[in-house]
Amino acid sequence: MTPSSDSRAADAFPDQFARTRRFSLGVPRQFTVSPGGERVLFVRGTSGSDPVSRLWLYEDGTERLLADPLAPGFAKDAAGEVPPKERARRERAHETSSGVVAYATDASVRLAAFALAGTLWAVSTDGSAPRRLPTAGPAVDPRPSPDGSLVAYVCGGALHTVRADGTGDRALAGPDGASVTYGLSDHVSQESIGRTRGYWWSPRGDALLVARTDTAGVRRRYLTDPAHPERPPRELAYPAAGTPNAKVSLHLVRLSGERVPVRLPEAAGDGHPEAAWTDRAFEYVVAADWDDRGPLVSVQTRDQRSVHVLAVDEATGATRTLHRAHDPAWVALRPGTPLRLPSGALVVPARPGGDTQGLDVGGASTPPGLEVREVLGAADGRVYFTGGHEPTEIHVWSYDAAGGPARVSGVPGVHTAAVGGPVVVLDSRTPDGHTVTVLRDGAEAGRIAVLAEEPLVAPRPLALSLGVRELRSHLHLPSWHRPGDGPLPVLLSPYAGHGMQVVLKVRAWWTAVAQWFAEQGFAVLVTDGRGTPGRGEAWEKSVHGDRLTAVLEDQIDALHAVAADRPELDLTRVAMRGWSFSGYLAAAAVLRHPEVFHAAVAGAAPADRRLYDTHWEERFLGHPDVLPENYDRNSLLDEAASLTRPLMLVHGLGDDNVTVAHTLRLSSALLAAGRPHTVLPLSGAGHLVGRDRTASGLLRLERDFLRKALRA
Repeated sequence: MTPSSDSRAADAFPDQFARTRRFSLGVPRQFTVSPGGERVLFVRGTSGSDPVSRLWLYEDGTERLLADPLAPGFAKDAAGEVPPKERARRERAHETSSGVVAYATDASVRLAAFALAGTLWAVSTDGSAPRRLPTAGPAVDPRPSPDGSLVAYVCGGALHTVRADGTGDRALAGPDGASVTYGLSDHVSQESIGRTRGYWWSPRGDALLVARTDTAGVRRRYLTDPAHPERPPRELAYPAAGTPNAKVSLHLVRLSGERVPVRLPEAAGDGHPEAAWTDRAFEYVVAADWDDRGPLVSVQTRDQRSVHVLAVDEATGATRTLHRAHDPAWVALRPGTPLRLPSGALVVPARPGGDTQGLDVGGASTPPGLEVREVLGAADGRVYFTGGHEPTEIHVWSYDAAGGPARVSGVPGVHTAAVGGPVVVLDSRTPDGHTVTVLRDGAEAGRIAVLAEEPLVAPRPLALSLGVRELRSHLHLPSWHRPGDGPLPVLLSPYAGHGMQVVLKVRAWWTAVAQWFAEQGFAVLVTDGRGTPGRGEAWEKSVHGDRLTAVLEDQIDALHAVAADRPELDLTRVAMRGWSFSGYLAAAAVLRHPEVFHAAVAGAAPADRRLYDTHWEERFLGHPDVLPENYDRNSLLDEAASLTRPLMLVHGLGDDNVTVAHTLRLSSALLAAGRPHTVLPLSGAGHLVGRDRTASGLLRLERDFLRKALRA
């Protein structure tokens, strides 16, 4: 048991974890740097337990509050009801705070616009007070024009503009149907593609590139809150695998009222890889922007094996293909690409050698072995991106063709940045904590305060590279455990899914949670295996067609490798816990390998892959009508009869991403097979469990379930 000197901190940790919203409160984010680097805008609360985000300005080495939603002039608006479209956007963005959670600026970063509960506000960086702008109704995603004279916003499915002085509100596009919106992103684009925006200003501020999204053909889901039967169900246009997507078209909308449709190509031609299921139709608009050379758009085929980058003629709407990418599995979408430099050179994903995921910058490639994660932008003739050679570290780099790549960040950790002129705002998370450093011409010019609370339980992971595949792993042992104290039950707590790593040289909420479980008497093993980012194309795409077999094999290999060197790990008492993909993995672990795993907690587990969305699921498994065997092989429902170990299923009843139907169907299959199990429904919770009492209580319930199941 944990000694009394440590037990108080360990006992209080779940409450701190919940109160701080996974230690996200008090963390500055969403940095915007002015073109000359003089000003930096960002959002942050006032402490590590303050759930209300404010808008701040960093200038001349000091921070200044620009907009406080709790100030007297804001109080009524800040407490109002958030429009449904904005609630959906926040759910997709995993936003945990309230207040100013998003904003946009003009080109010079002198005017910022934001919405509070549907009310539109603008504030200048000159020290004047924020001003409320009248709108036609609840405003979503406001964005100033480049010169700051207008603010565009979406209301009732229509794109509007209003002058920055609050006059002249008018609708530019839509609505033209109950299922049509202008200027918003659809569910799949936000959740699985990463395109969160639906309109883009021209640099001159005289026109906008606008997405028209029609969900009439998309199948509906209806989410209810059983704890409040008096409330009507919420309708969601959700394209499950194999079903119709939203129809997305682009339009050039001028302030004069003229509208020109963008003539996007209908289908990929020569070079598109064929397979058992091939769909050449360009159904996805995966990226868009408008720079000094005109609009730039990327489209992807339904089967995801082709991506075209298109230049758009702003006079006619005609398109010209600038770049084509093909892949026999899927074309990976690198955040921040494509990027067009002032010279006209394109920055696009490339494979510079082997299977390294790099960049092509105007025909010159980054060197082999430097794995590129995200393009951050360009300034002073250099392209900034994140990446690295070692998968447990992510650094900020700058690049030009003449000098090649140069690393901006120093110490091991996970770094990202925002850039403007000679200024780089370096956002660094390391094993020692979190810092935000303002660099000017490469030298430290100041810091922006990080106000997050320090975890009551300090993570102390042992970094390991295990087995023949050198699986990057962390082992968390109790701080009080000493050699000879006796065997420890083992708890695997990975994510292990596509698009996310957790074995990083960083102190994060998940490392604190892993250490807390260790302090409860477990040896906690966390492993990133095949399918996770950072180790090349082949590693990441090894899960194509089968999302479970290789991933589970890596978890088992890591377990046996670490146990071979550490006899205190008791392989007769092994469990796995997880959420979302790792919840799915945890359930699969006890179903498929009861000889290894003796208990599991599976949270928000997508047990039936046919229920998840088109872009995400078809990327790995194809079309369910053409390749049903892939979906059968990756579904847990038909394996329910094999359960012989304790299993707790947890799900938020308000989850609109992985609907609770996944857990209910798996539970029904287990019940029909006569297999006892535990189901824990979380009333009102979405995919991200954020309520204080729910989040803290869930950690304790998981611990108690695992202790009982493993006799710990």
